[in-house]
Amino acid sequence: IPRSYRMMQGFGVNTFRFVNAEGVSHFVKFHWTPMLGTHSLVWDEAMKLGGADPDFHRRDLWEAIERGEYPEWELGVQLITEEQAEQFSFDILDATKIVPEELVPVRPIGKMTLNRNPDNFFAETEQAAFCTAHVVPGIDFSNDPLLAGRIHSYVDTQISRLGGPNFHEIPINAPLASVHNNQRDGMHRQAINRGRVAYEPNSLGGGCPFQAGQTGFMSFPEPVHGDKLRGKPEKFAEHYNQARLFYESQTAVERRHIVNAFRFELSKVTVPAIRERMVANLVNVHEELATGVANGLGLTLPGAATRANTTEVVPEVIQSSELSLRAHPGNGGIRSRCIAVLAAHGANGATIGLVRSMLDKEGAVSKLVSVRLGDIVASTGEKLGVDQTLEMSPSVLFDAVVVADGPESIDALLVDGRTREFMRDAYRHAKTILVLGAGAQLLEACGLPTTLPNGEADPGIIAGTSGKPESAIEQFIIAAGKHKHPERDTDPPLI
Repeated sequence: IPRSYRMMQGFGVNTFRFVNAEGVSHFVKFHWTPMLGTHSLVWDEAMKLGGADPDFHRRDLWEAIERGEYPEWELGVQLITEEQAEQFSFDILDATKIVPEELVPVRPIGKMTLNRNPDNFFAETEQAAFCTAHVVPGIDFSNDPLLAGRIHSYVDTQISRLGGPNFHEIPINAPLASVHNNQRDGMHRQAINRGRVAYEPNSLGGGCPFQAGQTGFMSFPEPVHGDKLRGKPEKFAEHYNQARLFYESQTAVERRHIVNAFRFELSKVTVPAIRERMVANLVNVHEELATGVANGLGLTLPGAATRANTTEVVPEVIQSSELSLRAHPGNGGIRSRCIAVLAAHGANGATIGLVRSMLDKEGAVSKLVSVRLGDIVASTGEKLGVDQTLEMSPSVLFDAVVVADGPESIDALLVDGRTREFMRDAYRHAKTILVLGAGAQLLEACGLPTTLPNGEADPGIIAGTSGKPESAIEQFIIAAGKHKHPERDTDPPLI
């Protein structure tokens, strides 16, 4: 579950072809990798976030672009020859399979930057019509069966959704290079063609436009041998090797979350036999996974489900580090992260100013969160404007938390029970917490330990004094750049 669209990886399920000017073809898989890295939410956090702000992802994207923190994704490709594809133990035209990067590295070839927000959501977003049939020169289709279906169905969908066959002429979908053909009329036509010719070949229009011939779209001349059958290759019947590859490639905390996710979803299945059959399938994937799910459901581990393919298939790769979210930490640090600064009347204004200044220097966004809107009066008498309240902004909306110093401020925060909820959720969701001076009292009042169950210091909880807070703030910035602290993650949560 992505923390933000800006931290979400994109992967083209379908296999296309690249065809160069000499007519040489390679199969191609497309990858989009976020420059901020791949970061995620835990389930409890996601559920609460959806309730607190159902538009969170869209708002997050909009506000980042408005601040000039333009989201970027690197475009990479995997290029595979026909000969390579034939040697793989899996079929690259099977949309349920990936090509491990240990076999074919991803080559970066470009970058996409979102550098402005829509002027009109309906015209520019709701009417955008993505279609697998629309390709540019150099890209061709493969015999990927899912792609073949999408080439038809996507066009049909857009015709129904956008009111007719001319959806490609709506401004947001129109190509930058003008299209020259004799196609006319139909519903919702946008272009105005001059002349009276609507066919070819013709004499009234001087024969124009002429056929593009070899310079237009030409399908790659793939040689085909054998009988034509309505079916799938035998390799499509191997359903478990890549599921095992994915599970084996995760870190321990990611594996635990996968087990928990299966347990959660299957707990809602009301027919016990179906739960048992699902676990029987997981036995074929990985014994640890199946055992964890079975224990969570109160089941005795069943025997393995019958395989569609009884022939043993030996995979080329059994573990791929690139399949873990933690393989892509990104290069952003805490840049564009949203940090909550908890404070109330009597807080140390100088320390708050320093914290916000140092966070701003690193490109983070800080929000002063208190019990109510308006101003809070700092211990020095200065007024600080409150950005958000505990009521409207629970901790799931933030990436990390700073608790300001000031005994009076801590007492005022603890009067509101939402403060405890805020802090406990931040702790439970493995976020970085900085407490300054008297702020440490808030941890104790909320029952939050500063050590891990093994007795080691929690790397995600940092304490500092108001006298010289710079060192603690620097530690906080480094710790918050790690996004989460899985050492604190427990199932069920202890706090």
